[in-house]
Amino acid sequence: MMNESAKLPLGKRLLSYAVKYLLPLALTVALVWYMFEKVNFYQMMDIIRQGVNYWWILLAMFISIFSHVFRALRWRLQLRALGINPPLMALCCSIFGTYALNLVFPRLGEVWRCTYIAQREKASFTTVFGSMLADRMTDTLTVITLTIFTFIVASGALITFLTKYPVGQGILALAQNPIFWLALVGVIAMVVIGFKVFRHTKIVKKISEMAREFWQGFMVVTKMEGRWKFLGLTFCIWGCFFFQLYVAFYAFSYTAELCFTDGYVFGLVPCLVAFVLSSIGMAVPSNGGLGPWNIAVMFGLAIYGITDAEGTAFSMLVWSAQTVMLIILGIYTMAYISFGKKKTA
Repeated sequence: MMNESAKLPLGKRLLSYAVKYLLPLALTVALVWYMFEKVNFYQMMDIIRQGVNYWWILLAMFISIFSHVFRALRWRLQLRALGINPPLMALCCSIFGTYALNLVFPRLGEVWRCTYIAQREKASFTTVFGSMLADRMTDTLTVITLTIFTFIVASGALITFLTKYPVGQGILALAQNPIFWLALVGVIAMVVIGFKVFRHTKIVKKISEMAREFWQGFMVVTKMEGRWKFLGLTFCIWGCFFFQLYVAFYAFSYTAELCFTDGYVFGLVPCLVAFVLSSIGMAVPSNGGLGPWNIAVMFGLAIYGITDAEGTAFSMLVWSAQTVMLIILGIYTMAYISFGKKKTA
């Protein structure tokens, strides 16, 4: 992977680096600027200074550690199925390091994680990377499943919110228009036909090969020993993600109110909406999710009457707390790797 990049002409290499690292930074800056165009920064800081119960924030930070440990345990199942058996602590540190590195260089953390384990265990980078892709594909399927579930349980609140705004009205009108769905089916059919007609071209072959590798990586998960453990650990990972956001609701008076409002099931429904939207927001390449994650949480909370200033205060404090935890875990990872090198020297 690194060799292929090195073989590219200088111009293409610079463009590749710009897309990988400068585009996410530009998106982060643009989205944060957009967020603070809507919200007065000093008003947000006043909300954070007044009446935040930081014990709930600390609890959310503590829960986040378990999500990384569960992810390491799940990845260990995949690697063992491939004959690779690193220590659990090395896997935990690879996960800690991934998220810490993604704060600075989005998506580079995944490559580092695979490189570190492959070199440590003297295993094939391609094999380890394939297991990571299957890991991420499982997360994507989880987000899709949660999105469908959320639209079922919170459809009333979502529709009511969307009808208040011209953009939302347009989205609803589009979703209810049969011509839109016919056109979508037509586009999908054209793509499928195009792939069959041009299947011998270089670009189609490459896309088909990538799709096949993704599918094979996922099928290994469904057939491997311990697949039910894998499913259980997936629930644990996403349960931790959800509850670290949910307990943060109790840190602010206005989000805590949602936990005691009739029809919101102890605040679980509003939290689920904010959680799913923020999970979708994380797909946007940015530094540690800053920008898209915050705006998605703001949007989710606004559905339940939380103002933009309150939503920004909530999202910025929760994001900042998680970032501090990732930095601490990143420092621990560096110390662990450094100590391990000295031990083997």
